[in-house]
Order: sequence, then structure tokens, then C-alpha cells
Amino acid sequence: MVTTTELFYDSEGNAHIIDITSDVREIIIKSKLNKGQVLVFIPGATASVTTLECEDGLIEDFKDMFKKLIPEDDLYAHHDDNGCSHVRAGLLGPSLNVPFHENKMLLGTWQSIVVVDFDNRPRKRRVIVQVVGE
Repeated sequence: MVTTTELFYDSEGNAHIIDITSDVREIIIKSKLNKGQVLVFIPGATASVTTLECEDGLIEDFKDMFKKLIPEDDLYAHHDDNGCSHVRAGLLGPSLNVPFHENKMLLGTWQSIVVVDFDNRPRKRRVIVQVVGE
């Protein structure tokens, strides 16, 4: 069986990190599936989905890493003013697949599912959550 749900989040942009773990957990519970996989996908080219420990210091370290690795003030061939946003999102990727068993995601103790919005302006983000299982 497959279920598909859309979630929407307001984002501040500029590497804003949104913890969506509890929302994904609720979707799995509502699916009434016992085991399988959940796919979390964000349409768009300036945001990503990954796992991260949602601790303030680590979040700042994560943002700082992208500023150093892919600086905002470099020259980008992209025609808009958000070239670094596209490069950052492309590096991290738009999706994540997590197994679950007995209605529980098999995440590590401190692991959370997060959306990272790299765009340089606030946006409304759509996230697609697809649960596949039995």
C-alpha cells in the first residue's frame, strides 16, 4: 500500500532549518502501516531534506559550514541572485528515505528529519511524504 501526503511550511530562507520529524511520524501512524519506508521529498531547486541533530549549536555549525563551503558573495553563472542557494541545495539533495517498523521510524536517538531552505528569501515550502509498506 502507498499513501501520499503534502505538508506546507513557512520558511525564512537563508538556511532556515525546519524540524518535520513529528509531522512525518504522524503520517506514518495515520497510514496504519506496520512496516515499510517513508520518502520525504521537497519539490524545488533551493531547498533540501536531510537528517540532523536539532541542537542550537549544531544548527549554527551546519549553517556556517555552508557559508564557508559555498559563499553567498561568490560569482555564480546562474542568472538570478540566488546561485549559491541552488548549489547548496543540489549538494544536499531533495529527498530522504527512512525505514519504519511497528509504526516507528528507525532513526538514531538524536536524529531528526529536517527541511533546509537555502533560498535567499522567505518562501512557503511544500513537502511530499510518501509511505510505502504493509
